[in-house]
Amino acid sequence: EEMDAKIAGLEAEAAALTGKDNKKLRQEKDKDKTNLKNDKQYIDACKVVKGLQPVHGFFVKTPAAPKAAAVAQAATPAPMETEVKAQADSKEKSKPAAKKESAGLSRSEKDELEKLKGLIIDKKKVLKEQGMSGGQMNKDEEIVGWVTRMNALKEKESPGAAAGTEDKKDSKKKKVLSSEQSAMLLDKQKALDEYLEKLRTEFKYSKKEIASDPDYLEMKAEIEKLSK
Repeated sequence: EEMDAKIAGLEAEAAALTGKDNKKLRQEKDKDKTNLKNDKQYIDACKVVKGLQPVHGFFVKTPAAPKAAAVAQAATPAPMETEVKAQADSKEKSKPAAKKESAGLSRSEKDELEKLKGLIIDKKKVLKEQGMSGGQMNKDEEIVGWVTRMNALKEKESPGAAAGTEDKKDSKKKKVLSSEQSAMLLDKQKALDEYLEKLRTEFKYSKKEIASDPDYLEMKAEIEKLSK
């Protein structure tokens, strides 16, 4: 009410200052009136009078203490609930970590595994050009070391995942040779089967690696040629 009275007084004074000579004084009165209306406390007072929420923090009613205490108590979980929740959270957090530690290879180990596969294939190509047989290549000291390391990485990548299941599937698909086929064809097929088994069990080659092995490809081509 006091502020409204001041604003009304300024308006009356400005209205009384008529004429061109009083223009500057009228502007000053209007400026004072505008400053009063823009006062934050006055703005909040007008809001409260109209039943609105004050925007500048004036005339804010503080909630009753008992009610605030009741809300705080309701928001605070019981000791037993807190303990149970903490235990559940601890278990959930430990699951991903345990899974991550127990299986899988790191990025560097995966790169090493791929590098070893390439080294073995390249070395066998070189030894083959030197006239070595598949059995002699597999006994090469360097190849044996690479294969041992490769098998260790594969075991870590997929523990217990041997080629047993794949062997059973592939054995059903193997062509049964008739008694009419020649002894040479039988010998070559037997040699291929033995070499294939060695690649799977001893060297733990995947299907993709077997398919790119130079000795395997040559032996298979000879059998296909004789079978036609």
